[in-house]
Amino acid sequence: MASFYLASFCMMLLIKFSVTFASGNVVSNKLEKTCIDGVTIALSFGLYLNSCPEAEAIIFSWVESAVSQDPRMAASLLRLHFHDCFGCDASVLLDDTPSFSGEKTAGPNLNSLRGFEVIDNIKADLEYACPQTVSCADILSIAARDSVVLSGGLGWQVQMGRKDSLTASKTAANNNIPGPNSNVATLVTNFQNLGLSLQDMVTLSGAHTIGKARCATFSSRLNNNNAGVSNSEMNLDFLQSLQQLCSANNNTTLANLDDMTPSTFDNHYYVNLLSGKGLLVSDQVLATGDDDNTREIVQNYVDDPSMFLEDFKNSMLKMGSLPPPTGTNGEIRVNCRVIN
Repeated sequence: MASFYLASFCMMLLIKFSVTFASGNVVSNKLEKTCIDGVTIALSFGLYLNSCPEAEAIIFSWVESAVSQDPRMAASLLRLHFHDCFGCDASVLLDDTPSFSGEKTAGPNLNSLRGFEVIDNIKADLEYACPQTVSCADILSIAARDSVVLSGGLGWQVQMGRKDSLTASKTAANNNIPGPNSNVATLVTNFQNLGLSLQDMVTLSGAHTIGKARCATFSSRLNNNNAGVSNSEMNLDFLQSLQQLCSANNNTTLANLDDMTPSTFDNHYYVNLLSGKGLLVSDQVLATGDDDNTREIVQNYVDDPSMFLEDFKNSMLKMGSLPPPTGTNGEIRVNCRVIN
């Protein structure tokens, strides 16, 4: 096991070196502060260098193992972080209790989120190495970064210091996480409510360059009921291939979100959109909806793949530093599924 973590530690050093070389910055304990109702919440880079020096290597080793066994797991762990970061407090990991309904059964999460067992394994190892030190919310953030790196995307220094929530809200998850049939206006509103811009929304949507979705999530595409997407703007060959895939009326059948390079983190998601091959309505409207601004960003990312990768890294840092809805209230859970 020690040699396993040593190999992962060497890989983490390579990731940190590439991040440092690209940015010109040295990994440090630089603080990033967010103010909520007059209370300052500080996140920092390299928070666990002294208190839990093996933390990132442990996380990377489990993510690497999970992705090697199931390449789709990279997208699943990235999605877990996304759905949690309408709060960034690990509330998405909590199981139901008699006092509240957790977020796992919310509409956007049910039969969609996976990878909980990977997080459980990571947390168990971290609790053995450095008890009650690394929060579940930080695990999600680091695992998301590692998933992008293992899929071919850029790495970045993760800001750490998040606390784990003491509750969860199924209602909030239903109301705040945009659905697969959202139009541009709805997407912009959901992201702006969090302090993220239209640019961030289009950039972070690029996470759909990896992963899969069930037929149920894009059934409106199959039925020509496409909010904001006219029939003339659809790729009929692509539509027919989806109809054939989902013809057995099995809503659990999976389709690649990016049918060109489904396991590689690149800009082909945006190339697909300009070809009318966005799988979800909420994807396709970015290129063929009624907002010229989103289409311009899509075109920019098609023309310059490196711009997308750099912007994605920056938007992930911005999303990861969003203040939790509970302010400074929180804890470091021993088990990510339940409060202490």
